[in-house]
Amino acid sequence: MTWAGLVLALVGHVVFSFVDPSITESSGLVDLGRSMVTANDSGDAPVLYTVDARSGRTIGRTTYADRVDDVEALAPGRGPSAGSVWVGDIGDNDERRSSVRVYRVVPGAGSRRVRAASYDLVYPDGAHDAESLVVGPRGRLVVITKGLLGGTVYAAPPVLSTAHPNRLTVVARVGIWATDAALFPDGRHVLVRGYGTAAIYTFPGFVPVATLDLPHQRQGEGVSIGDSGRIRLSSEGRNSAVLEVTLPADVRAVLAGAPFPSARPSATTPLAGTEHRGEHSSHPASGARGRLLGIAIGAGSAGVLLLLALLRPWRPRRATRPPEAP
Repeated sequence: MTWAGLVLALVGHVVFSFVDPSITESSGLVDLGRSMVTANDSGDAPVLYTVDARSGRTIGRTTYADRVDDVEALAPGRGPSAGSVWVGDIGDNDERRSSVRVYRVVPGAGSRRVRAASYDLVYPDGAHDAESLVVGPRGRLVVITKGLLGGTVYAAPPVLSTAHPNRLTVVARVGIWATDAALFPDGRHVLVRGYGTAAIYTFPGFVPVATLDLPHQRQGEGVSIGDSGRIRLSSEGRNSAVLEVTLPADVRAVLAGAPFPSARPSATTPLAGTEHRGEHSSHPASGARGRLLGIAIGAGSAGVLLLLALLRPWRPRRATRPPEAP
């Protein structure tokens, strides 16, 4: 049995709370070391907020466009885009957008307006809602869609064009209702989070490695992994707290290349540290309750999908081979 079939309960501690009253719906998070970058989701202006990583005080506001539709994800630039932050205007709750857009932004201190490069992305199989954006070690973008029964992983072309929409390619599937994702410093593993659970996959193959229960948050939608490997989680809500969690030592050993252990402690044993006992998540997918509800939702959704399949022709997807490593 692999760790993907077991669930570990993580405990988090508060490192800071957002002070800026303008930060009400933190839906993405990037760890720059001494500072963190976040953005609000749908309905807000195209602004990146740079906050002090210890106090939560806003130290910079970077406006990068005239308008956006639904910003749901942030990712640190790598490869040719190192030093920048990728902004994913990829939310589409009604699945009506003919294309989505990403921006490459260099955030900074103070209030500033910049001209950010932007790129349109188009799915090969119609519109999708997505909240997760990952940038591979070589700078290639990966988008993970959001769905009750899991998400699809799409890779962008290695070189993006500003002249025409960039067609995405299906490369994998994930079994989680994905609200954000972040790449580990090794470039070989990725953490995909949901509202109350998370999963670790290999990258770029997306082979499941471990499943994690996350600390309670009001509506957890952001995750970051810094160069040091620290993992932080953000949530929607004014003055919401940013939590830091630590993986168990044996999971870290697996990520470092150790073989899967044949025996391990109880999957429900929490980590040592200060537990975050904030308000229980108001979202229906938090922790163990979320998994139970997810099973019920999955069963109901399966019935709905079967009914839809009977009402319209089913279009099978062609099997695709994973592209070269991002």
